[in-house]
Amino acid sequence: RSSQQGTDSGDGSPSSAAAETPSSEDFSLSLLDTNLPAEAETELRSFIAKRLTKGALFEGMGNVASVGLSIPEYKVGCYYCRFQQENLLEMATLESDINAPEYVICFLGGSEKEDTFRLELDKYIQSLKINLDLEQKTLETCVNPYLGSWFENAICPIQRVVQLFQDKLASLLHAALSYTPVEVKNADERTEKDISRFLAAASLQGLVQEGTMTSLCIAMTEEQHKSMIIDCSGPQPQLHNAGSNRFCEDWMHAFVNGAEGGNPFLVRQILENFKLKAIQDINNLKRFIRQAEMNHYALFKCYMFLKNCGSGDILLKIVKVEHAEMPEARNVVTVLEEFMRE
Repeated sequence: RSSQQGTDSGDGSPSSAAAETPSSEDFSLSLLDTNLPAEAETELRSFIAKRLTKGALFEGMGNVASVGLSIPEYKVGCYYCRFQQENLLEMATLESDINAPEYVICFLGGSEKEDTFRLELDKYIQSLKINLDLEQKTLETCVNPYLGSWFENAICPIQRVVQLFQDKLASLLHAALSYTPVEVKNADERTEKDISRFLAAASLQGLVQEGTMTSLCIAMTEEQHKSMIIDCSGPQPQLHNAGSNRFCEDWMHAFVNGAEGGNPFLVRQILENFKLKAIQDINNLKRFIRQAEMNHYALFKCYMFLKNCGSGDILLKIVKVEHAEMPEARNVVTVLEEFMRE
């Protein structure tokens, strides 16, 4: 047990606890804040203490697990993350004898599907580390409101965008897949952030080669006349220079239907399935192109695939960028472009 007192921060739905020296069993957990009932808070603290004892919590990296609480008498999904404040972390690095308090933040939801939002919640905690002072004097004014709004700010933006755009969502999906630049005008700060986060979440960043994304971004940015403009001055956004295709329109219906139930986790799962299907189509096309380098029938299969997949315009751009340095594949792509234009 360190000579300093440990603290713990959480907000029931957020609930949180702070631990010093989590690498050893000799630590204390004390409650900083919660909106959980006392009995459930004790059970949650016990769960976190076991994880700390096992050394299963790494600084700044959130985890999602199912936790059994007597209230509301069923298992809930729990996101939990251990961290130190940025300034204390630097001090502790400079002076190893300083035992700075560490914190565990917990957010509770209806299921383990918080896992689909783990990266967003990690960023949410990172922002807390950088911008907020966890001293007691700022707890009520800064920390409590921040923790209490985790669901609205980290989980709901994607659903809000679907509800705002409705049938115009297809153009937003198209812009995200093709890395078309998007300008948002006359929107309040929250709406602008929501749209930006939706575009980032719906893009294939991290799922296709980094060089491909960079080249696509450069190519689309150079076509400035194709930038999509979203005007939010009216009750529903007005789009200019918007593109779309059958693939995005089909998925738009799935998003709109999913959002009607009011479950943001379902909407996020639909988004992940949308990206998975796009990646599968890209991989299939690349496989056909490899075959078409030596087989004219495979070239015809490429063409039929592009015609029928509903997203041929975007897939052609992606494979064109990826195969730019491969002469034989580039020739196949050139022929496909000519066929598609005709």
